Amino acid sequence: MEKTKTKNSQWTKTRHKIITDILRPVIAPFVRGKYNVDVQPFKEQGNRKYLIMMNHQTPFDQFFIAMSFKGPVYYIATEDIFSLGFLSTLLKWAVAPIPIKKQTTDIHAVMNCMRVAKEGGTIALAPEGNRTYDGRTVYINPAIAKLAKKLKMPIAIYRIEGGYGIEPRWSDVTRKGRMKAYVANVIEPEEYKTMSDDEFYNLICKELYVNEAAADTEYHHKQLAEYMERLVYVCPYCGLSVFESHDDIVECKKCHKQIRYLPTKELKGVGFEFPFRFIAQWYDYQNEFVNSLDLEKYTYNAMYTDNVKLSEVIVYKNKQLLRENCEIKLYGDRIVVDENKENTVVFPFSEITALSVLGRNKANIYHDNRVYQLKGDKRFNAIKYVNIYYRFKNISKGDENGKFLGL
Repeated sequence: MEKTKTKNSQWTKTRHKIITDILRPVIAPFVRGKYNVDVQPFKEQGNRKYLIMMNHQTPFDQFFIAMSFKGPVYYIATEDIFSLGFLSTLLKWAVAPIPIKKQTTDIHAVMNCMRVAKEGGTIALAPEGNRTYDGRTVYINPAIAKLAKKLKMPIAIYRIEGGYGIEPRWSDVTRKGRMKAYVANVIEPEEYKTMSDDEFYNLICKELYVNEAAADTEYHHKQLAEYMERLVYVCPYCGLSVFESHDDIVECKKCHKQIRYLPTKELKGVGFEFPFRFIAQWYDYQNEFVNSLDLEKYTYNAMYTDNVKLSEVIVYKNKQLLRENCEIKLYGDRIVVDENKENTVVFPFSEITALSVLGRNKANIYHDNRVYQLKGDKRFNAIKYVNIYYRFKNISKGDENGKFLGL
């Protein structure tokens, strides 16, 4: 009786291996066809279990890992995929991903990782916690070094290259091109156990860093610039602005300057010299602009107004729709829902514990022990809400020159 109880309480299950072995040959041809990706098997895996750390470029990165490694892999995943009702239940039963609350310190996630490691399971995670928007590996929380040391597992550094060119996070289309995914290095416990946390963290950042802001190859599609406005909202000529894209052109709606996105990932002004060659440079400028904003100027007049669907995320269960279509306004110190109406809701930045972007353009607001989700139309820019919130947070902490804007 005790043996059965112990077996049933384990995170790792025999069925996870069976399901993975069945699905791998079914999924692999589809993934290779969709992304034209060269997925290299990890031949040195043997019977060892690993902590896999990957840079995050496409929505299918986890499938690349599944194609490289034998046996089941337990992925650390954000709470959003655990709030999809029956689909979430099915995922938990079939592959048992490890849930984590995005942009928060989640002790339960750490404990679950230790549990899987103790049971001999391989764990995979993207230390960035975010899929790149501009082709470069983004901010990695220093806590990753402490977690890895607790798990005491060999670390497989999994590099994904070309994914940003194939399918940028801000885009809805998959371009024609090439990419590859492979284990670039293995860091043994003996190597990192004597390192300081800072040394180990810097090593992880170095190993995972990929910069695709380069005209290294071409990626072709008619709609190369479509939905770039999910990322950019600062014009080098107008400041805070609104953009709209069609096909390979994105246009500032204030000055009406148009920028073409080329198959080489380069940017080119239509009839003028645009100051940024790649989106990464434009993104850096946008962050610098936000980091110089005096938010007090925007406490009376809204910076932006959007129409969205407002839901509450019942963490690890489902989503409850609160308002099908509501107007939200972004101020320098708050987000207001349906302002000047009987059912107005205010989210003061001082009371929000975290604000994050999920998927391509959804935003989660963590407020008063509840999670609210903003989901706009396809052109909705969620990043500006996150950036302005973190600018406010940096100023509130006395860190006027703080650079981190949530991504």
